[in-house]
Amino acid sequence: MPLIAFSVAAIAIVVLGAAGPVYRLGASLATAYEIMRWAAYIGLAASLIAAGSTVFSYRGRRWMGTLVSVLALIVGLTAIAIPMSWQRRAQRLPSIHDITTDLENPPTFEAILAKRVDAPNRLDRTPQLSLLQKEGYPDLAPVTLPTAPATAFDRALRVAQSRGWEIVTADKSSGRIEATDTTRWFGFTDDVVVRLTPWGAGTRVDIRSTARAGAGDLGRNAGRIREFLDDLSE
Repeated sequence: MPLIAFSVAAIAIVVLGAAGPVYRLGASLATAYEIMRWAAYIGLAASLIAAGSTVFSYRGRRWMGTLVSVLALIVGLTAIAIPMSWQRRAQRLPSIHDITTDLENPPTFEAILAKRVDAPNRLDRTPQLSLLQKEGYPDLAPVTLPTAPATAFDRALRVAQSRGWEIVTADKSSGRIEATDTTRWFGFTDDVVVRLTPWGAGTRVDIRSTARAGAGDLGRNAGRIREFLDDLSE
């Protein structure tokens, strides 16, 4: 029974891991999510088998079987936890894909427009989008650095590069950085623009991050903005 439990758990993880590559190969996002759902079902079956196997092996003092069963239980629960986590975020967060620190005058894309010609998501922002962002991410705001724009620009560029973004343009004279960031598992491509503006004796930094596809981003763009501004402010 321990080997059966572990085999089923391994199948669950393999099916779960396949969701990203299948999407990258051209399948729809709905298909990828369906694969994740089935992975969770298989993970549930593996967890039930592993739980019974753990009890049976422990009572019979079969320590290797107990160990294998516990490992199977952990793997099975992991296959359940990841899809459930995505589902909870989708239910909790607003279904938006375009996030910015400046709702009144969001940074605009220029150099990156050519890369978005076939992107399903457009770049125009509606009042409803801004309202949803206010409700879902009220903490997002620009950061003011106590340094001159040129110094702040160099720092912002270093942070962007350190985060693995593909820099499309970095125009110091206009205070603009445009880049793309691609997620590892599903290969979601998001576009980012950083705008630096003289602000008193310092520099105001605004950032906008938007997904090329998908009605919602599960908080991915807001998280990217927070991490960038946190690194910039250190």
